[in-house]
Amino acid sequence: MQYVVGIDEAGRGPLAGPVAIGAVKIPLNFNKVFFKSIKDSKKLSPAERELWFALTLEARKEGLLDFTVSLVSEKIIDRKGISYAIKLGIKKCLETLDVSGDSQIYLDGGIRAPEEFKHQVTVIRGDEKIPVISLASIMAKVTRDRKMIGFSKKFPEFRFDTHKGYGTILHRQAIRKYGPTERHRLSFLRNIFAGDKKFDK
Repeated sequence: MQYVVGIDEAGRGPLAGPVAIGAVKIPLNFNKVFFKSIKDSKKLSPAERELWFALTLEARKEGLLDFTVSLVSEKIIDRKGISYAIKLGIKKCLETLDVSGDSQIYLDGGIRAPEEFKHQVTVIRGDEKIPVISLASIMAKVTRDRKMIGFSKKFPEFRFDTHKGYGTILHRQAIRKYGPTERHRLSFLRNIFAGDKKFDK
C-alpha cells in the first residue's frame, strides 16, 4: 500500500448545477505539516478555500500529491439520480488518479468507492476529522463554486454567483419568476414546486 486517498462531494442538495466529487491522493510518507489548520470547507471563508486550492495546486506541481475533481452534470442527476451521479464521479476520480486497489481510501459521510477497493472507510463527518478528506472537500467546493459563478454570467437574473444553486429564497423567487434554466435539476424542482403546472412536466 503506497497511497492514501480522501474523497468528498460538494453540491448534493442544490437546485441547479452539477455535483462535484473531489479526490486527493497522497503518499504514505506525506508531510502532515501541510494539513496544519485545515478544516472542512464549510467552515472556511471563500478566500481561505481559494488559498488552500492554490497551495494544493503548488503541491501537485512539486509532485507531493495529486488531486482531481469530477463534475457530474444536472442532466445525469435528472436521468439517473443524485446517488448514481456521485458514484459515477467517485469512479471517474479514482480512474483519473490511477488509484490502485490496495490504496487506503477515506470517504466522507455516506459515500462509498467501488467494491474492488478493499481498503476503504466511510467516516461520518470525515471532512472534519480526516485532513485528506477535508482537502478533497475544499477542492470539490472551490471547483463547483467557480463553475456556478461562470453560469451566473449567462443567467445573471438567477444570481448563481451568490447562492451557487442552493435553494435560497432569492433563488426560489427567480425560478418562479423566470422558470428553470438548462442548468436546473428539474427532478429537484418537482419536489419543491409540487402542484405548480410550470414544473409538473
